Amino acid sequence: MTPFRERAPGAERIILESCRRERRRLILSFRVDQRRFRKVYHYRDTDLFHLEARYGEEFLQRIYFHIMAMEAFPLASFRPRVLDPGPFGRFRTAAFENLWRTVFRKAGAQWRYENGLPRYAGPDIAEAPAPFSPAPLTLEHGPVEALAFCGGGKDSLLALKLLEQGGVSFASYHYSHSCYGPSSGQERLTGQVLDLTGAVCRHGLDIEDSLDRAGTSGLLGEYGARSLLCAETPISVFGALPVVLQHCYRYIVVGHERSADSHNLVWSRTGEPINHNWGKSSEAESLIDGYIRTHLISNLTYCSVLQPVYDVVIFNMLRPHQRAVAATHSCNIRKPWCGACAKCAYVGLSFMAYLPGDTVGRIFPENILDQPSNQPIFRQLLGLESHKPFECVGEIGEARLAMEICARRGTPGRAVRMYRGEAYPREIAADLGRYLSTASSAMPPALERRILPLLRTGASNARDYIARFI
Repeated sequence: MTPFRERAPGAERIILESCRRERRRLILSFRVDQRRFRKVYHYRDTDLFHLEARYGEEFLQRIYFHIMAMEAFPLASFRPRVLDPGPFGRFRTAAFENLWRTVFRKAGAQWRYENGLPRYAGPDIAEAPAPFSPAPLTLEHGPVEALAFCGGGKDSLLALKLLEQGGVSFASYHYSHSCYGPSSGQERLTGQVLDLTGAVCRHGLDIEDSLDRAGTSGLLGEYGARSLLCAETPISVFGALPVVLQHCYRYIVVGHERSADSHNLVWSRTGEPINHNWGKSSEAESLIDGYIRTHLISNLTYCSVLQPVYDVVIFNMLRPHQRAVAATHSCNIRKPWCGACAKCAYVGLSFMAYLPGDTVGRIFPENILDQPSNQPIFRQLLGLESHKPFECVGEIGEARLAMEICARRGTPGRAVRMYRGEAYPREIAADLGRYLSTASSAMPPALERRILPLLRTGASNARDYIARFI
């Protein structure tokens, strides 16, 4: 996508107007100049009144403020001059401003690139910082150790299986968002995956966002922008904190792989890396984990159990779980799979490389490598265009390795022929050494001792598998 030039100033002000809570719902109200937007959080089994009685209303208000401030990121797509914390000004600290601005700059880098805004640093934050940050809360941990995010994709599945195999007790956490359609459909799809895991219980959050119904493209045009700023992962972590408080978990666990650290391109106008996956990166993980432990909950750790390995290892580790793999979904266009987007193309290619054909056929009945509309996407994935797609996909080297395996397995398809003609033959031994390595972990020691050996075994098994073809 070609970025376009900077335009006239956008909105004047975003205001965090109010947060009304019911027993299981948060009704978040925002104002962008004279327009009002509402986001409703419906927690399925979390009692907000109980939490306020247990931890104090002021502490819960602090949690609500952070949820609202994270949910302001999509509204920042209207290019406001000021972010006004409204009645929450007392929670605006220097540490919070650093967190918010870092997420805006890093997670919003793609949005600034797409909208041709190299000099837009985000809104000024109204109110002077509070003179000090209150001490964080210390939880009395419960019997279940981890709250494990499950979005229904292959990374979530493997993360849950690792916890299960490592003897880590865990509950699952799934959130549905109105931008992906009815919550019932999202819950049903994710439930098919969770049915095949060892989660001791399931928690959920349903989010209704009026921005999804507000004629977004027309509003963006009014403010000189053409896409929404996305910071879904940071938003979702803070949204899960009431669930953590209700059940006293030690860990929030996600399945973010090592290639999330890799950028899509370097923006020539600023020299900065543009990483669609920054919210899932180790840098984002460290920032969010450190902030929560220092300022909100001192003995809660946020970490990924997949960060030490690349997708090459992850796809191989799915082989013993093929029934569950067939239940996964990961498409952001049409769930479970549209078969015609970068996410479907990358996952379909990798499934074809590392899993048996009958399993892949249950997920993608048509050969995704042969569809004409997917060929430009495969060119991007294979590094034959200016940058890889802005989607949650692995590195170009990982896509090339998967295509090489498909080629040597005799997998048919236009994409394979294109690869052979334009990117083949090539030396891939150097890629193998990197993609089959296991990096150091940011997991806490008690978790790492149980998970890292499983990842190392998975890397060794991946090496054996790939050696059959390369």
